[in-house]
Amino acid sequence: MNRIWELDVCRGIAIFIMIVVDAPPIKTYDILIHASWEGLTIADLAFPGFIFAMGMSAAVSSSRRVASWRKIFVRAGLLFLLGIFLNEIGYFLAYLLRDGFTSTDLYNYVVEHLRFFGILQRLALTYMFAMAITKFIRSDKKILATAFGLLIVYSLGFHIYSPENPFNEMHNISSTIDFIFPGVNHILEPTHDPEGLYGTIATTASMLFGFLAGRILISEISLRDKILRLVIFGVILLSLGVAWSYFDIIAKKIWTAPFALLTSSINLLLLSILVLMSNSTSSVKKFFQPLAALGKNPLFFFVASILLLIFVYVLDVWTKIFEYMLNFLPSSNLEFSCMIFCLLLATFWTIIAVILDKLGVVIKI
Repeated sequence: MNRIWELDVCRGIAIFIMIVVDAPPIKTYDILIHASWEGLTIADLAFPGFIFAMGMSAAVSSSRRVASWRKIFVRAGLLFLLGIFLNEIGYFLAYLLRDGFTSTDLYNYVVEHLRFFGILQRLALTYMFAMAITKFIRSDKKILATAFGLLIVYSLGFHIYSPENPFNEMHNISSTIDFIFPGVNHILEPTHDPEGLYGTIATTASMLFGFLAGRILISEISLRDKILRLVIFGVILLSLGVAWSYFDIIAKKIWTAPFALLTSSINLLLLSILVLMSNSTSSVKKFFQPLAALGKNPLFFFVASILLLIFVYVLDVWTKIFEYMLNFLPSSNLEFSCMIFCLLLATFWTIIAVILDKLGVVIKI
């Protein structure tokens, strides 16, 4: 099966950013940290980038063979269970490896405060809903209309629920649903869960935008027309996102409509550049090949990188490793040194990805 270079690079960029964002042992530059509530940083682009790429991948795979309902539900279920495993494995390791972490602590975290949602769970639900939509709706125009419809309904939910202050961090429709299910004891933050159930409406729209981009990518039209359509699509979403931001805030933690539109537009414009590069000199493609290698096994490297971080945090050695590396890092600026440290970690995983690529290893989850 021929791989699509642009898709692999898009996924690779998203995973590379995810690794960098998750790794800081101490505070780093604000641009590499998720916005506390309102705003947009580089860190906030990683997850939307992966969801967008998941939509592109769905379009490619659907063009070859339409996924069965069984395959959709099985894959979504496995992703969801893997996400719960990542949420809880650290507590089991702490029980085994940390002095003072008792069976009572384990029961408290794993049972009383089990977190149902997370990144992989959000991917699972988004994948399931978006694939269901694309099975019922085949027309590009109707899929686009559905994506916008989802964002309109999602936005209206905030405004109808709390007209005076729809995006109050302490009280909004998303947090209220989180308190109902899975409940206040089972969410990541005291006020809400950033991967809670309500936000899946908006992330489904993001995946549908990626699905449409994927259809443009694999279409039989000329290279010039592909780039032109991607750029026009991106500019339209960018314009709508900016306009919508006058009514709704831009916030990753509740995946607001402007956030979905702006991040999708960024991914569309990035994709148009990659399409142009894919037909340029071989040296350009060679430069991006490590990211393409990372993007061939995206879920594997995400899970592996998270498991490594869980392990070193349980052993309480991550900060110590960073302090040791300070002997070799060139700057006395701790924020800069922390950024370099995180980039080195992401590069380490990229090197492993290149080795696996050379061996022809593709690990599907």
